Amino acid sequence: MKYSCQKGTKDILPEEVYKWQKAESAFAEICGQYGYKEIRIPTFEQTDLFLRSVGDTTDVVQKEMYTFEDKGGRSITLRPEGTAGVVRSFVENGMSSLPSPVRLFYNITAFRYEKMQKGRYREFHQFGVEAFGAEGPAIDAEIISILVAFFERMGLKKTKLCINSIGCPTCRAEYNKILKDYFRPHLSEMCEDCQSRFEKNPLRMIDCKEEKCGAIAANAPRLIDYLCDDCKAHFEGLKANLEALGISYEIDSGIVRGLDYYTRTVFEFKSENVGSQGTICGGGRYDGLVSEIGGQPTPGIGFAMGAERFLLEMEAQGIEIEKDQKVQLYIANLSPETQIEAQKLAFGLRKQGIGCEIDLMGRSFRAQMKYAGKTGIPFLLVLGDEEISSGKAKLKAMADGTEKEIELSGIADAIRSWNA
Repeated sequence: MKYSCQKGTKDILPEEVYKWQKAESAFAEICGQYGYKEIRIPTFEQTDLFLRSVGDTTDVVQKEMYTFEDKGGRSITLRPEGTAGVVRSFVENGMSSLPSPVRLFYNITAFRYEKMQKGRYREFHQFGVEAFGAEGPAIDAEIISILVAFFERMGLKKTKLCINSIGCPTCRAEYNKILKDYFRPHLSEMCEDCQSRFEKNPLRMIDCKEEKCGAIAANAPRLIDYLCDDCKAHFEGLKANLEALGISYEIDSGIVRGLDYYTRTVFEFKSENVGSQGTICGGGRYDGLVSEIGGQPTPGIGFAMGAERFLLEMEAQGIEIEKDQKVQLYIANLSPETQIEAQKLAFGLRKQGIGCEIDLMGRSFRAQMKYAGKTGIPFLLVLGDEEISSGKAKLKAMADGTEKEIELSGIADAIRSWNA
């Protein structure tokens, strides 16, 4: 039987992994510079956590979750996103007693049974950040600035920050009445999902991806025009903070995000590159989520970014991620005896920080030279009986063919100082 990747999954092969490692490393470094600490959470949680946090009227819960009953009869779900698990950990581990704000970041795999399209997989990877305990808009701007710094580090351009406020439960309750009045005459023209959400959560109707529903929703009253005084002040504060940081933005009243826990600030970074997939990442504030799953009332905000979507956007913009050459030296050997000596030499050089490869297959000298040329390893050293007895060998720079005779004990220093 021939086995292959399951639909919606993908092998990340060695020639691609370095791109992921560069992005992961840059993201972790930037988060660290902002004082965010890494958290690692379980791959699966009890299903009710996502029903209570993500929202039972969302597409994620209704259509996309991988849910199963374990051998103990418990309903378990593979995480479809990271925020719910991080909030659960925040509550369970008593992090509210830590100095505020509590700043966390993560790099996870997540799972959604989504329609297949470019850049979207059913098993996917997310970078994310969550901050707890800060109520004002300054932390919102900080969260956004992390993404700006990350994009700059990776060389990503042609992005547009879009922001909106979806208010608090108080102003949303009033807005929902206005929204229902708007949608009611059009309800028969809308999809089944929108019709089912009309009574319970009409805000979700604005986010519908069906073309006919989107056309109707495009002319709906804007929530931003019905904010309470506190939410208005918060949104004005966010804009002032972004302007102070020199971060350009546009107000997009169509952003409501696809998860029910959001309040006040919501945002997305969208691609302005022709032919790209649109939204690169997004996030927002969730001031009621901690208490919703059993913690003390604690404001929170975060974002998530799909790694696949980000790397696809890098590729679409023609941005190359430089590949590090970790192996600096290829040691060719000419016999079983010299192979052992080559292995000993390489073992010692690796301890000195010099990456080495040696031939372990007994290939001919010519085959070894051909292999060394294909790998892009910058230096070559041939180790035969004469070199072992004399303690000297010729070190060759593969780029231009330059050779230097050196002591075997001085290889590491010679490589480090070659172009000095």
